[in-house]
Amino acid sequence: MVSSTDEGGVVKRRGCSCSKEDFLPEESFQSWGNYGKAWREIGFRLKDRIITRSLDHTELNEVKARSQHEMKKTLTWWDLIWFGIGAVIGAGIFVLTGLEARDDAGPAVVLSFAVSGLSAMLSVFCYTEFAVEIPVAGGSFAYLRVELGDFMAFIAAGNIILEYVIGGAAVARSWTSYLATLVNQKPEKFLLHAHHLTEGYNMLDPIAVVAVALITVFAVKSTKGSSRLNYIASIVHVVIILFIIIAGLTHADTNNYKDFAPYGARGVFKASAVLFFAYVGFDAVSTMAEETKNPARDIPIGLVGSMLITTFAYCALAITLCLMQPYKEIDTNAPFSLAFESVGMSWAKYVVALGALKGMTTVLLVGAIGQARYFTHIARTHMVPPWLAKVDEKTGTPVNATVVMMAATAIIAFFTKLEILSNLLSISTLFIFMLVAVALLVRRYYVTDVTTPNDRNKFIVFLALIIGSSLATAIYWALNDGGWIAYTITGPIWFLATLGLKVFVPQARAPKLWGVPLVPWLPSFSIAMNIFLLGSIDGASFKRFGLWTALLLLYYFFFGLHASYDTAKESETKLTKTEEGALEAKQVVADTSNQKP
Repeated sequence: MVSSTDEGGVVKRRGCSCSKEDFLPEESFQSWGNYGKAWREIGFRLKDRIITRSLDHTELNEVKARSQHEMKKTLTWWDLIWFGIGAVIGAGIFVLTGLEARDDAGPAVVLSFAVSGLSAMLSVFCYTEFAVEIPVAGGSFAYLRVELGDFMAFIAAGNIILEYVIGGAAVARSWTSYLATLVNQKPEKFLLHAHHLTEGYNMLDPIAVVAVALITVFAVKSTKGSSRLNYIASIVHVVIILFIIIAGLTHADTNNYKDFAPYGARGVFKASAVLFFAYVGFDAVSTMAEETKNPARDIPIGLVGSMLITTFAYCALAITLCLMQPYKEIDTNAPFSLAFESVGMSWAKYVVALGALKGMTTVLLVGAIGQARYFTHIARTHMVPPWLAKVDEKTGTPVNATVVMMAATAIIAFFTKLEILSNLLSISTLFIFMLVAVALLVRRYYVTDVTTPNDRNKFIVFLALIIGSSLATAIYWALNDGGWIAYTITGPIWFLATLGLKVFVPQARAPKLWGVPLVPWLPSFSIAMNIFLLGSIDGASFKRFGLWTALLLLYYFFFGLHASYDTAKESETKLTKTEEGALEAKQVVADTSNQKP
């Protein structure tokens, strides 16, 4: 570190200036005695963080100011649409479609895409209202802090960060595979075999690391510059997708659709839960609200528009694939490439590989931008070190958070096989989308000092019935292969609970700028669909989800809880002093006025 002194004697630091204050500046970590005292108060502190909710203006002003510099407002609805397309259309469609069509859904995989697309669209509406009214970089973390409290927001944020890192690593490994296809080589030729490492972690992928590093450079340089790169890459990607659909349909054989749903409804919904991964990424667009010129107009157009385009593209690609080849013959590793080869168009596999590379490049880029902004806002609350919240004055981007998150992505991508990574995905995203829908209902129906105790109690009962009936439906679906009697009970309970919320509980808050339509029906249906799709996910995924959540709780109890508690109390003290100062100033003015003749 190099220091210099200005004329006023103030020391200025250049280069690295990291210190303990950048990572653990809170009172609880200033001495071992303080830390011990914090642990003795852990019950009280935990209760405070569970029941205390943040406020809109706190997230928009005080919390945002902790980054020291503002993010630059450079994005329009056009940028957001292309960011949405770039974030979503990637490895999912090129990798998972063949697997789910062959093993779970058959040609009815198009219905699986439609179901998961509907669920994603419902979540998009819920995200949009929050992003318009709380346009900050924290996305769902900030929304849940405001409506469900610090503790639930932290659990959700930890899982979405895991999803981003693991998903980014999986895409980076796939990037190497499609690059190998493009140059007509086997992927193994680009990997380094480390014999002394455990199987599954011994095929090292340096190209994935290089791809992540290049994406990181673009992500930290400029959000607008990243938008231009994403825009160009996404246009090329869309052109290639149109080529796949048009060229593929010229070789369509309707006989391949005769056995449309060989695995029945269960296969369709099982595939939907897996294919939901193909829609993951749109929430990254909501994290860019802080950099959007006109959030009230641009975010609804950007989010809803990109999701409609994406869902149509996915369904069209699924139809094309299953018309080109019998579903039992679809290759699970490179389904579109080998489908073209089977109809005599071997050269087209290079076009498909190029399209996949373009798609995965934009997924990596938008993921890098989105996950860094999540992490930045989490750091603003001191749940993770505040050093990660800093925004670079020159670029207007969160450089520290971007580099740390992408470094984690690169390390995991370097060591871990794609198969292992792909098995870690989807469950946490559905969990968070469900929580955002719950938070939207809380936002509309419960406002402190506005909602009466009677209305609050009715709201809690109806919300518990909505969640409970949805859980019962999902559990019954997961454990029972052919029964239906339970649905005649859980379905009406969900319907009557939602109707009761509509009829008997008045909304306590109206949206200021843009609101979700059909409340409470739309968010209630989003809750039901997300929980139902969770019921179609395998038990091993729930074990991984539980293990990761347990690790999050350990970190939270040892560090995050105490840091965020101290920060919140310091903020409350400053606010109280400011209010007292304002009152004293008013009193002085009043006294002065009274003394005048």
